[in-house]
Amino acid sequence: MNILFILLPCFILLALGYIFYGRVIARIIKLNNDTPTPAVCMTDGVDYVPAKPFLLLGQHFSAIAAAGPIAGPILAGIYFGWLPTIIWIIIGSIFIGGVHDFTALIASVRHKALSIGEIVKQYISKPAFYLFLCFVWLTLVYVISAFTDMTAQTFKTVLDSQSFGPAVAGSSFMYLGLGLLMGVCLYKFRMPLWLATVIFVPAVVVVIWAGPQLPQSLLDFFGAISAKEWDIILLLYCFIASVIPVWLLLQSRGYLGGFLLYGTIVAGLVGVFFGGFDVAYPAVNLDGFTSLFNGKPMLPLLVITVACGACSGFHAIVGSGTTSKQLCKESDAKIIGYGGMLMEAVVALLALSTIMFLKPGDAALKGDPGMVYASGLAKYANLLGIDFNLALAFGLLAFSTFIYDTLDVCTRLGRYVFQEIFGWQSRNMQYLATFFTLLLPLVFLMGAKEQAYKIAWPLFGTSNQLLASLTLLGVSVWLWRTGKNAIITIIPMAFMLVMTLWSLTTMMVPGIKNLVGGKSLDFQGVLITITSIVLFILALCVIGVTINVVRKIKTKSV
Repeated sequence: MNILFILLPCFILLALGYIFYGRVIARIIKLNNDTPTPAVCMTDGVDYVPAKPFLLLGQHFSAIAAAGPIAGPILAGIYFGWLPTIIWIIIGSIFIGGVHDFTALIASVRHKALSIGEIVKQYISKPAFYLFLCFVWLTLVYVISAFTDMTAQTFKTVLDSQSFGPAVAGSSFMYLGLGLLMGVCLYKFRMPLWLATVIFVPAVVVVIWAGPQLPQSLLDFFGAISAKEWDIILLLYCFIASVIPVWLLLQSRGYLGGFLLYGTIVAGLVGVFFGGFDVAYPAVNLDGFTSLFNGKPMLPLLVITVACGACSGFHAIVGSGTTSKQLCKESDAKIIGYGGMLMEAVVALLALSTIMFLKPGDAALKGDPGMVYASGLAKYANLLGIDFNLALAFGLLAFSTFIYDTLDVCTRLGRYVFQEIFGWQSRNMQYLATFFTLLLPLVFLMGAKEQAYKIAWPLFGTSNQLLASLTLLGVSVWLWRTGKNAIITIIPMAFMLVMTLWSLTTMMVPGIKNLVGGKSLDFQGVLITITSIVLFILALCVIGVTINVVRKIKTKSV
């Protein structure tokens, strides 16, 4: 069967979801453009900076998309088969992920762009606020750990004995330079956005071409850097990028990253619609599923593996951390919040398509998700007459670029959260908060074996999905206490809580059994067991405090 006949109905369902269910959510929330947003009335030129909808959508989309909706669906498709992965992406993004992103964004906008944690404090309790912030901060640490190492592995990419990684690293540095230059042109020299687009978007294409053309001595230098050393360099980048003003790099680089993301979508759509690729991979991969997970149930593992492709708690942190501080008017929240999540679902489906035409046992399936994705995109782009190697470089740069967007946003958000926990209001304290946010990823990446992201991914997926459920819990209480219909968030919240707590149980029980039985655990086993226990306890505490507060409010009302 042609891949088009499977994915086209999926795209139609996503469009219908945006039109009809998005309208339902907007009606319940009651969007109002007459009320000035925090970006307009609290402008400070650093964090609160009004952005045009298209500019903000590009930045927000790049920040939330990153490698999550690429790596997650590819891994899930390989493990479980493409059919259950598609079903979860469609249902999850329309009825859970999109609702989560939309409501979290507008909740923040209506509370002076405060974080979801602050909203939890206002509508639940102060203890719940601190528990929630600790949970958020730990989740961000796992995101930074997993995605830093994914980028480092991209810089070491080898295909058919040919090293592509050094060229991708070179293109990445030039790309970051373009972002800095564009930010200066936009905000210091007041260059019109259309002119900056005309100049800098084609420059990104030049950068992609220029990477492999760098002097061989420089490529050899990049190639000699180990993955662990790249981890350190990338964490240093995170430190710098997260403390400079958003206009200098985050907005402009995110905008350019959006075009890269759009380019990968176009390449994917061309391949799906005109490539004539037939499905070769199993719809349900029972053999791979059983061997990998030793017969454990597909649920909840499918949910946490797909992760950002269907729902992501990280999106709410981005929405309430940076996007809400740049939203010009409330009506923009629908396209940026709900629409951004459904666009991410499109990215997830296109990423999944890159394994659908592969046969079981294909050599490409043994590589990292970034390489599988880039190779698939290169085959799609080749249909347009684009050289395969150039298209592959484009795919790899796009993959690493998406991660850049997430890395510095995550570090910035981690700094916000850390400062909130300890009440550090001074701008000078942002450097110390950033240092502590990056310290744990550094320790983890230096202590783990090669390809550390494979260790961090289950933790990232579970903590990320659990964060989404706790966010929906906080938003549900806000909607309920303000007299709005909270059923749109309560049902998704309940489902995600069950899936994620179930997942944490499957991860921590084996380690506990081994410890009780006197068996030793390796670094990975200790990390997964301790982290799962901590997350499980934090989640139960937040839930318990919330139930207690809601019960007291109901008692008083009676």
